[in-house]
Amino acid sequence: MVTVVAILKAREGKAKEMETAIRAYLPKVQKEKGTLAYILHRSQMDPGKFLFYEKYQDSEALAAHGQSQEFQDLFAQVGPLLAEQPSIEMYEELAAKK
Repeated sequence: MVTVVAILKAREGKAKEMETAIRAYLPKVQKEKGTLAYILHRSQMDPGKFLFYEKYQDSEALAAHGQSQEFQDLFAQVGPLLAEQPSIEMYEELAAKK
């Protein structure tokens, strides 16, 4: 299993536009084979900062996600709204409460 934590920061005044674009994308990614979780969060301290918590069955599922047309379309739309480069980190799950 592969876990991804990604943080996106919207430019000043663009948070609502970014949120709208991401919310429209969520139903598409949730249908991807091998995508186990794709959860969007907003910072309570900075409403222009979004955190994605993502879990994939394996590295192949993650690669398929990143290469999907829907993902490419999302970043074409969200890219100009970013204040900075996204922070993306990958983790290996060691233990969990289920």
